[in-house]
Amino acid sequence: MVSEVVPIPSRVESLAKSGIQVIPKEYVRPQEELNGIGNIFEDEKKDEGPQVPTINLKEIDSEDKEIREKCHQELKKAAVEWGVMHLVNHGISDELIDRVKVAGGTFFDLPVEEKEKYANDQVSGNVQGYGSKLANSACGQLEWEDYFFHCVFPEDKRDLAIWPKTPADYIPATSEYAKQIRNLATKIFAVLSIGLGLEEGRLEKEVGGMEDLLLQMKINYYPKCPQPELALGVEAHTDVSALTFILHNMVPGLQLFYEGKWVTAKCVPNSIIMHIGDTIEILSNGKYKSILHRGVVNKEKVRISWAIFCEPPKEKIMLKPLPETVTEAEPSQFPPRTFAQHMAHKLFKKDDNNAAAEQKVFKKDDQDSATVHKASEKDERNNVAEHIVLKEDEQDSAAEQKAFKKVDQDIVAELKVLKKDEQDAVAEHKVFKKDDQDVVTDHKVLKDVPAEESE
Repeated sequence: MVSEVVPIPSRVESLAKSGIQVIPKEYVRPQEELNGIGNIFEDEKKDEGPQVPTINLKEIDSEDKEIREKCHQELKKAAVEWGVMHLVNHGISDELIDRVKVAGGTFFDLPVEEKEKYANDQVSGNVQGYGSKLANSACGQLEWEDYFFHCVFPEDKRDLAIWPKTPADYIPATSEYAKQIRNLATKIFAVLSIGLGLEEGRLEKEVGGMEDLLLQMKINYYPKCPQPELALGVEAHTDVSALTFILHNMVPGLQLFYEGKWVTAKCVPNSIIMHIGDTIEILSNGKYKSILHRGVVNKEKVRISWAIFCEPPKEKIMLKPLPETVTEAEPSQFPPRTFAQHMAHKLFKKDDNNAAAEQKVFKKDDQDSATVHKASEKDERNNVAEHIVLKEDEQDSAAEQKAFKKVDQDIVAELKVLKKDEQDAVAEHKVFKKDDQDVVTDHKVLKDVPAEESE
């Protein structure tokens, strides 16, 4: 008699509540990813070793220049050395934050069947709503989390039809919190701009300003896990956003890769965790850090976090180091890309900083490789100097980048030349971002510069 195959529940919550003692192999991470995973509660209590800095924003707008600049310098130092920090006295009331947490927690307390009414459909590109990670990570494994994802600001870009109707306070509490986070982001951008020697409004303008900077919220729900030493809630990644602001329910789980080791962040009461994202790292030419981080799980308590990602428009802005951050001694570390191209780069590439090689990776599954190679060979024959970046030789990234600069073309222009009759770069990248990139999926890791949603 053939035994019946029992399907794995589509939601991690259902799986966790099924009474299993051994997690399915789909959730077991590769051994090299499991270094540094111990008892998260014991790790959080340790006082020795490096600690994520806590920045007091009480005097961020002080009229006393000396007091104000001291606050600014502390924030800048944390952005340069860590790229992540606990923000206290941030100006958002405890009462509002409690409302946001209660609203999100109440939604996830609903039966799975109720939550399914808000389910997204990543395959068709509908990424907003209730979901779980598909097996499209760097290693092909699943993550131990469910989530709810939606745009929360600007108001004219929201789709309230997919926001939870239960509890009744979800929409008003989340809407007000998003507004206040947007105002806080303006203050942070100003301090970071000044720290680069720029006018205080410069970075905010470079990431889209009040009209185009998108705030996307992802509520991460990490159920209890019977084998937390084998799983990850969110795999190691850096955020592709400009800034990320995170609340959590005071259950530890965030780990940062700092000075070659995984450091467990402490739970700081009344704080908001803030990450510098890839976008600001690029604009600052690496002066501000986008730190590698991950979310671990435990077998004792459910962990919930509320992450708001501040993202530039996907196609409208070319991300590259600002001219003021580039010198002969500190040349540009990043090739120019749109935000959409950067997300695709994070999703489909591991080590190569060469834009031409990146294009080959993007085309791997979606384009006629014969046509592509034929076009490349023709370009090579006709103009070796101009298209030297496409030659499959042993040039290192620096040499390729020089060649890139010689032809004096930005990434988009060069891609258009290479793909004459094919899709333009924007359309191509949209094809590869099948799910239009759930921030989590958007922020997926490739081991060295991983990526995805913050926990």
